[in-house]
Amino acid sequence: MYEILVTSHSYLRWLVLMLGLATTISAIMGKTSKAQFSDGDRKLGLFFMISCHTQLLLGLVLYFVSPFGAKAFEMGMKEVMGNAFYRKIAVEHVFTMIIAIVLITVGHSKNKRETSDAKRFNNALIFFGLGLLLILAGIPWNKAV
Repeated sequence: MYEILVTSHSYLRWLVLMLGLATTISAIMGKTSKAQFSDGDRKLGLFFMISCHTQLLLGLVLYFVSPFGAKAFEMGMKEVMGNAFYRKIAVEHVFTMIIAIVLITVGHSKNKRETSDAKRFNNALIFFGLGLLLILAGIPWNKAV
């Protein structure tokens, strides 16, 4: 089960990153060209948010079944914080991703209520762009966990 989860979590990150990049580029292009916020723009943000939430669910399950997660629970917080690898996996990765997903969800929710196309592109750029940056910063690139 662990291998399936870690492989799924690792591959899904590429979908999340592609959708995040596409959403951010779409927001930049829409903002600079003063285009209409289309149904395609809305769906792109929605799919980005859904992929992030799916990734979060996989990651949370993985957190509790992973040998790294089990080891981190055994170690205790003081020891985890003193070990760069376990701090990254058990603390920094989790909290960075949760903050990113909250930003992405807030951006999507704000765009559902917004009526101005310019403000929708602005919301997408700010919230989805910041979320994408946090995701990029929080990925443990040297180790797929």
